[in-house]
Formats: sequence, structure tokens, C-alpha cells
Amino acid sequence: MTKRRDRGDGGIDERGKNSWRLRYRVKGKRITQTFHGSLSDARKELRRLLKSGDDGTHVAPDKITLGQWIAQWLAIGAPGRRQRGVGGRALARYGQLLRVHVVPVLGSRPLQQIQATELDALYCKLEGKVAASTAQYVHVVLGSCLSTAVRKGMLAVNPLERAEKIPSPGEADHGTVLDQDQLRTLVEGFRDSVLFPIVAVAAFTGARRSEILALRWSDLDGKAKTLRFERAVDHVTGQALALKAPKTARGRAPSRSTIACWRC
Repeated sequence: MTKRRDRGDGGIDERGKNSWRLRYRVKGKRITQTFHGSLSDARKELRRLLKSGDDGTHVAPDKITLGQWIAQWLAIGAPGRRQRGVGGRALARYGQLLRVHVVPVLGSRPLQQIQATELDALYCKLEGKVAASTAQYVHVVLGSCLSTAVRKGMLAVNPLERAEKIPSPGEADHGTVLDQDQLRTLVEGFRDSVLFPIVAVAAFTGARRSEILALRWSDLDGKAKTLRFERAVDHVTGQALALKAPKTARGRAPSRSTIACWRC
């Protein structure tokens, strides 16, 4: 199946299941690019490419550098496998990791020429320089960035899939688990503090700090003894506080233990 358009609007050719060839022109030069995704997404990508050609920001797929692609990926919200952008705080963290640890080393390399051996060398440089968890986080974020490039047809395969020196997250900090009596003692210790409601909710619901700080009185049902989490604070350094949906659907479920614990 071929979706034909006027010559100046480019075209879309079906190559396989959820695989398309995008055809368009920039300054008279004919360019083709493979795209993986739905037909609707392919049309959106073609419109974006045509617009970039009109406003002078277009970079041919075989010319774009890893640094340029990272900047584009962050600009569209750093979408992952579900093709959804991340929250502001996570986006800022992703940008910091890539700009500090990846761009200075491989940013000037053409995206389509990145080799698995270069990624191995990058990870070797990180070893001993940063914490194991940080190195592993760089690997995860970079992998998501490159996977998006594959979905958009800018890469045939993700070079990270052939890398050998995958950073290990190291030994996780499992923290200290309190038994029931210790937990009660902890909460009671804040009884006369303005932090008591926050500590009590955190102790007896397991909610995240960002979700607790976003609670409103309307979320509390005293009669039913339920507390509903429907939003979370999204704090990015240097920016105003914003609200976002809880991280998981489970985080929106009501908790029926909170009120009783406050009265213990």
C-alpha cells in the first residue's frame, strides 16, 4: 500500500507490519527514511520532517550526530517503549546524565555510525569514575534514547544490543525494615510535630513523598476512612512546582488504614 501525496508533501510507502518508508524533499533533494510505528505516527513524523525542511532545522538521517539526536529526544519528552514522555524531574535527570557522561565522549559521532565497541569504551570510562548505579542509569537512559531512534527509522538496530560492557547496578541499598512496634514508635515520635500527618501517611500507606505533598482535603473521606492519591508534586530545580498523575495506577487506589492509624 502506498499513500501518495503531492510532490511537495512527500509520500508514505508500506514496507511491512508497522514499517513505512517516508519520502520527502528538502531544497530539491529527495530523501527517504524508514519509520516503525502506526500509519498515524508515520504521518506525524512526515509532517515534522517537512516542517524542519521549511524552517531550516532539518538534518538528513545519515548526517545527524548522536548529540543532535539526544537534544531532539529530550525536546520531545524522552519517550520510552510506550511512546510517552516522562515527567519534568525525570526529564531533567535524563538530560543531565546524557549531557555530562555521553555527549562529551560520543556527541559528535554520526548517529548511524555509533558502534557497540564505542559504547563499551564509554562504559569502561565510567567505571570507577561514577557510582555503579549511575553508570547503569546512563545505560538505561541511553538505551531508551537509541531505541526511539530505531522506532523512527533513524537506526536499523540499537547498537546497545551488541554491547558487551553493560554496567551492573551494583549492590542495592535495601534500607532498614521496621517491625510494627518500631513503626508505631517512629510515628508517635512526631505526634507533636507539624510533620506528623505526613509521617503517618507515609508510614501506613507506603505512598511516595511527592504524592503525599500533593494531597488535598478533598482526597480525604473521614466517614469511609479512605484517602485517595490522584496527583503528585513534580519538582524540577529552577522551575515552579507542578502537579502530575501518580506514577502507577496502584498509587490512585484508596487506602483504608490511614485514619485508624492516626488515632492509635
